[in-house]
Amino acid sequence: MSKHLSTTPDGIISRAFKEKSTSDKSIAKSPPSGLVTAIDVGTNSFHAVVASVSPKGVFTIHSRDKDNVRLGESTSDMKYITPEAMERGVAAMKRFAGMAAQAKAPVRAIGTSAMREALNRDEFVQRVREATGIEIEVVSGNEEARLIYLGVLQALPILDTKALVIDIGGGSTETIVGFRGEMLYGHSAKLGAIRLTRRFFSEERLSTKAIKDCRDYIRGEWALVFRSIHVCGFDKAVASSGTAQTIAAVALAQKNRLPDDDESESLNGVTLTQSEILSAIELILQAKTAKKRAEIPGMDIKRVDIIVGGALILEQIITRLNVRELTISDYALREGILLDYYQKQFDIERYHHLSQLRYESVMNLCDTCQIDKRHAEHVRKLALQIFDELKEQGFHALGETDRELLEAASFLHDVGYHISSDQHHKHSYYIIRNSPLLGFTNDEEELIANIARYHRKSHPKLKHENFQRIPPGKRPLVSLLAGILRIAEGLDRRRQAIIQKITILNTASELVLEMECRECEETPEIEIWSAERRTALLEEQLGKNITLRVR
Repeated sequence: MSKHLSTTPDGIISRAFKEKSTSDKSIAKSPPSGLVTAIDVGTNSFHAVVASVSPKGVFTIHSRDKDNVRLGESTSDMKYITPEAMERGVAAMKRFAGMAAQAKAPVRAIGTSAMREALNRDEFVQRVREATGIEIEVVSGNEEARLIYLGVLQALPILDTKALVIDIGGGSTETIVGFRGEMLYGHSAKLGAIRLTRRFFSEERLSTKAIKDCRDYIRGEWALVFRSIHVCGFDKAVASSGTAQTIAAVALAQKNRLPDDDESESLNGVTLTQSEILSAIELILQAKTAKKRAEIPGMDIKRVDIIVGGALILEQIITRLNVRELTISDYALREGILLDYYQKQFDIERYHHLSQLRYESVMNLCDTCQIDKRHAEHVRKLALQIFDELKEQGFHALGETDRELLEAASFLHDVGYHISSDQHHKHSYYIIRNSPLLGFTNDEEELIANIARYHRKSHPKLKHENFQRIPPGKRPLVSLLAGILRIAEGLDRRRQAIIQKITILNTASELVLEMECRECEETPEIEIWSAERRTALLEEQLGKNITLRVR
């Protein structure tokens, strides 16, 4: 059954698009149409949802599916995905792929805690790709937090409220303070229902000591987080996870308030008091075995073995932050994936440049590292001209997402100067790879970092540790985009923006890059000399010699 939810009369999506559109009145103000499938590849459960969005930003959920895969069941602190978990995960993804195919809805799948940490995640990604054609994107904890907040905004009218959002997963817990669509504070901690269960509650019978040890551990791990949230402040608390929904159902059952249909969707918007939540958690802790917990009214039978760990996380949040009331959201990461997809597609299709969030993330890192923005902007301009000309000539069929990677790498290629001018390209790789770039997945950050790293000096080589981290299928992309960036960098050697426009002529024997210069007393001999020394990588990728000349 379809379900409609919107947070404002115009919807969050519509508001964001309208604000963006003020810079270009000729651009349509409605988001792209059509169905999209969002998949949350979680540590405990996989969730899939097929949805569309109206021009006013209202979501319509057309179908949902869920599977308790337990991808993070490994006893080795989630360092490996077990063969059994892989089998369950691939089977779930096959079913989701069938659901998407039936709806003719493109898929975006996001991997979270278990996939961030698993040393054999590439094997699982490859198996899913081969079985379904779906490419799983792994995101950082901060990016996961941002997407969760976006999802919650679609379920509850909290846009104008300074809200604390809590999402307790199997491997991690995200805490976010947001206001008007902006994340004021975000944190992802390695505290999850499955992770704590493996660490403290492996015995069949629940012990008082294990509960105490777990509480102490959570308080220790989260001491700085609690302090930061206190400083940031919040007006309303929201929980979006299956753990919170289960505890809410137990609390409602104690008061005989549990809905008759017993559907998780029906809990959306339900608000519980601190005493009601703590009473439900105490009831869970008093049940010393999984069998006893299964008998508790409102309990999700699939969570009886991991609910204690999740309940203690929620208990510490409620008590340490003195949360007086907690509202339940049925929407979370998967709905955030949908919103993010629509926003990115709108920016890509309409504006042909980095989406606003990605742009702000990149600019923030540029500011932090105090780069020469005028030079970076000009290199970006030239690199994108070469990219577009090569596509026009049929040398590649790369899409807008790949163009965005080149754009980001062009802005960031010199951030390594913040550490040292010597070997700054290697420092650029390190800074990009270890900086939070909201809006980008982990894999995208790795690609951007590698493109920037190879803007000078050595060509990409498999003996390079950073290049080994790139999946084999993406290595030619890095080499091609780095080859373009090298030439663009050379063409602004003196940082005077002399070269203004590049067109490409494809002859039988070579590619000719024709350049137009701005009117000035300077001649571009140094720029041409510098760029000519940097053509080899792109020549290798295209299989043609490159010549540069001024019109």
